[in-house]
Amino acid sequence: MFRVPIGNQEIELQQIEFEAGGMPMLRVRVRERSRFTIFDVDMITARRWADVMGGWADAQQK
Repeated sequence: MFRVPIGNQEIELQQIEFEAGGMPMLRVRVRERSRFTIFDVDMITARRWADVMGGWADAQQK
């Protein structure tokens, strides 16, 4: 878990596995005061999301 410095949202990343089977998923849980936003993403989507966010962060440092 970590907090966003601007906005103070709480970010939690958790691997989940459903009892019925299937592939593991990454649960991204964003808490903003009393409101929650939850995404369950597969490994392909998680990799794409990480690549896009990393590319954006790299571009900001130039």
